Amino acid sequence: MVRLGLVVAQFNKDRPITEEMAERAREAAAEHGAEIVETIDVPGSYDTPLAADRLARRDDIDAVAVVGAIITGDTDHDRVIADAAAQGLTDVSLDRDTPVTLGITGPGMSQDEAVARIDYGATAVESAIDLASELNND
Repeated sequence: MVRLGLVVAQFNKDRPITEEMAERAREAAAEHGAEIVETIDVPGSYDTPLAADRLARRDDIDAVAVVGAIITGDTDHDRVIADAAAQGLTDVSLDRDTPVTLGITGPGMSQDEAVARIDYGATAVESAIDLASELNND
């Protein structure tokens, strides 16, 4: 059984999109016989690398799935946040030798586009399970 950590970025404006993404992630884990050992909620996508790192350090976690939604604003701030989160999560994965999957949607999305991508929560978990299983078969 693959044991997962889940990081959920809470920042969204009108609808609890990331809560719905997290629920899809939990459903996918159950469907694939994986266990989510711990979930850490963080304020926003920018904050996900630290939480992912804490989970990736644990011996009882095989992979970490991260979900969030970066909705466009009036400036390019969403792109800065997305770039920083993606690079930070990549660094965690490589530094800890633990799969960390990127289920953060955006940047440049509208609210409607974010809603249409809620299933990325499940995709992030499925990718984490697949990668952890593949790497543990070595």
